[in-house]
Amino acid sequence: MADQLENSIPILERFRLDNRVALVTGGGQGIGRAFAHALGEAGAMVAVVDMVADRAETVADELATKGVEVMAVTADITKADQVKRMVKTILDCWGILTISVNNAGIAGWFDSETMPEAEWNRMLDVNLKGVFLCAQAEGQVMLKTGYGKIINTASMSAHIANMPQNQAAYNASKAGVLHLTRSLAAEWASRGVRVNSISPGYMRTELVNQFIQQPVGRDKLPHWLERTPMGRLGEVTDLQGAVVYLASEVSDFMTGHDVVIDGGYCTW
Repeated sequence: MADQLENSIPILERFRLDNRVALVTGGGQGIGRAFAHALGEAGAMVAVVDMVADRAETVADELATKGVEVMAVTADITKADQVKRMVKTILDCWGILTISVNNAGIAGWFDSETMPEAEWNRMLDVNLKGVFLCAQAEGQVMLKTGYGKIINTASMSAHIANMPQNQAAYNASKAGVLHLTRSLAAEWASRGVRVNSISPGYMRTELVNQFIQQPVGRDKLPHWLERTPMGRLGEVTDLQGAVVYLASEVSDFMTGHDVVIDGGYCTW
């Protein structure tokens, strides 16, 4: 039997994503923007997907200045027809789809006893149904070619009940993403499609920065930091290594797992 170490490609080369095609939903801001940059810098062609065309185009322009082959796509991931069109647009341009990062999501705080049904439905539609619709459309393409990487954005809230804010709907939606990830991984592993997830902790994004400048946010921030062993908010750059790892061939023997990047929050 050949020695795998002697015959293997050098490790850093195996992290490269050259000639691979990636999409990132929610790619127009925050974590999704960081993911799009990371995948592009690693060599992938990138479709930046967002509900807001201007946001997608702005991030696409940022990647283009780095020499990344990129396109901006507008889609509402809760609409099956728009999700299918998203995938078709990518296939029409590049012919393949290798990597899918299903990152788009929303958050919200509600007391469970008074939460409007419409808000519950919206949270589950975007955070769980949207991920399923994307994975379904992406999987249909990847299963035909026998290879693909699907990476879903879950949350540390899939593992814990956050305090002091009340967010049962968000937590439930992200726990659903976690188990959907495992279920799809088990279903598709034998056909070459790997499905994993990333669970961020409290991250410093533009939206969070705006929030913590408001009275309600300033009140919550000390609690978040106190419960985080590393004592700080995460930066979106803290997530980039994980998405490249899960997208690359280095992680080909990994499926159905969740990478928690939370500064240690879930350890306490």
